[in-house]
Amino acid sequence: MRNNVVDENKRYKIASRITWITIILNLVLAIGKIIIGFISNSSAILADGIHTVSDIGSSVGIVIGFFIAKKPEDEEHQYGHEKAETIAAFLLSLMLIAVGVKMGISSLKLMLCQTVKVPTVIAIWAAAISIVIKEFQFRMVMNVGKKIDSKALIADAWHHRSDALSSIAALLGVVGARMGYPLLDPLAGLVVSIIVVKVGVEFFIHGYNELMDVSIEESKLYEISRNLMKNTDIRNINDIKARKHGSKVYVDIKVCVDPNITVYMGHSIAEKVEEEVKRSLKNVKDVMVHVNPCSNHEEMNCLTCKNKTSKYVNKENKG
Repeated sequence: MRNNVVDENKRYKIASRITWITIILNLVLAIGKIIIGFISNSSAILADGIHTVSDIGSSVGIVIGFFIAKKPEDEEHQYGHEKAETIAAFLLSLMLIAVGVKMGISSLKLMLCQTVKVPTVIAIWAAAISIVIKEFQFRMVMNVGKKIDSKALIADAWHHRSDALSSIAALLGVVGARMGYPLLDPLAGLVVSIIVVKVGVEFFIHGYNELMDVSIEESKLYEISRNLMKNTDIRNINDIKARKHGSKVYVDIKVCVDPNITVYMGHSIAEKVEEEVKRSLKNVKDVMVHVNPCSNHEEMNCLTCKNKTSKYVNKENKG
């Protein structure tokens, strides 16, 4: 248990360090794009700068989420604090949606109600530099996210990629405006706002599902069941459920065993089931194993047992 705590602290430390690097880069980038957006008359670059500000907000939220999530269980939070990551992402998704909608409304007003100004050439340089930096951030954060298996960092990496795409849209808008199509600049701002809203909705759905204890993928439940039937002394799996808890997973499983074994042997089998589940699936925080007797008594005959078999078990393997 001690080693697991050390590993988790190291994991959160790595995640926080890479996130702070992106925060500093984004702060410089956001200030630069917003200033250039104003002085160059480019609504697309201005919208892109606001998008980068949202990146800073999401990254700060992730740092806070990691800080809270690494806290151990206490009397008030007996299942730990891992959901802090999910809550932070959920709240930030609402912010992203609001920012994106506001940006879109501003771009539409500019297109319909005002005279559109042609951006200056500095806006082109701002967009080009932004594309390079955001793509670098995407690759850097994605690499670390996969290395430490952090869904929050991987989502943040795609946020950086969406910002790179919005910078491409801004670049196209600025170039088009300077080539004689001034409406392309606010149109690009509208495209950027749609990208921001899309990312916000995706984060919202992901956060909502995790807060509602969404299950892990069915393929993983099939794999766990197959390994249990193959590598343990259980006779059947009556039920298996799993729910995400931030970066962790809880697994609840009901198995049936030979009814003539001792309580000690049943307990040993349950321990092996727990070990096998943790071997089959990463980031398992806890496994709850309920052991049922498998017998030929009328109240629980073989047919009844098979009828209660989990859908993730191939009934031909064991019965």
